[in-house]
Amino acid sequence: MSDAVLVIGYGPVGAATGAQLAARGQQVRVMQRKRPPDLPQNIAFVSGDATNRASLRTAAEGASQIVLAIGLTYSGKLWRDLWPRIVGNVVETAAATGARVVFVDNLYMYGPQDEPLKETMALSDYPLKPAARSAATRIWQAASAAGRVRFAALRGPDFYGPGVKLSVLGDTGLGALAQGKPALWLGDADTPHDIAYVPDFARAVVSLLDAPDDAFGQAWHVPCAPTRLPREILALGAAALDVPLKVRSLPIWAIRAMGLVNPLMGEFAEMRFAWDRPYRVDCTKFAARFWSNPTPFEIGIPKAARSFRGQMAA
Repeated sequence: MSDAVLVIGYGPVGAATGAQLAARGQQVRVMQRKRPPDLPQNIAFVSGDATNRASLRTAAEGASQIVLAIGLTYSGKLWRDLWPRIVGNVVETAAATGARVVFVDNLYMYGPQDEPLKETMALSDYPLKPAARSAATRIWQAASAAGRVRFAALRGPDFYGPGVKLSVLGDTGLGALAQGKPALWLGDADTPHDIAYVPDFARAVVSLLDAPDDAFGQAWHVPCAPTRLPREILALGAAALDVPLKVRSLPIWAIRAMGLVNPLMGEFAEMRFAWDRPYRVDCTKFAARFWSNPTPFEIGIPKAARSFRGQMAA
């Protein structure tokens, strides 16, 4: 087996992880249904479908490690079916090939919490999206406990970064500010909310890929910059763009009402517990083992904001 890494999914974290690995000369191949138009020449591509176990097994041939970094359409019903199936396929592929797995995960499986989120919190089976992530978690945890796979989950909150459009700080946040429009925030923009920087997320993935086997069989939280108010974070973007800060908060009651006629808003309404209270992530476990210097908002937000200005110019 070579030291090649298979990255499943070329979204923001998958792309950033592949770039960091390739920059140090590592063999990287990306798997998804269609070749990304912006895939660098030093990263290989293989067409495949993570919902198809045979397809996945072919793509993983010869890879020593797998990074599962796909994103799915934001639908609880879709997640209920696909997340357990995809994670099950990755587990069986890893068991057959001996490859280690790092799963780029989120924090939904904890459900509503009033304390900072910790890896030790119980899994939630309600509502749909947390239940789907919990079901997928139990699959890899059982396989890991049985000694069948070496599998680690790297969990993070909403993320942002240069060129990241589908994010709370993406098109409707920093992207809107770049166009002179109000940034939209779900819930109260003065309620503390943790957000991860995509390059930090990728750096954390690489840290786990480089770690010995004792770092596997467990979950880790990606380090985030110190908790800030969304309004303060968006203000950094407005300052970098040299535009007035305008923020439009969408109240939780409005999200619920809109969800009655708008399917996407209905999906957000289901996850209102991520917006109706302070959302903090405890990253002390990862910091104690690896590193604890995530990118400050004062550096990351201007870079992300200016990327939207650059896209407009292009």
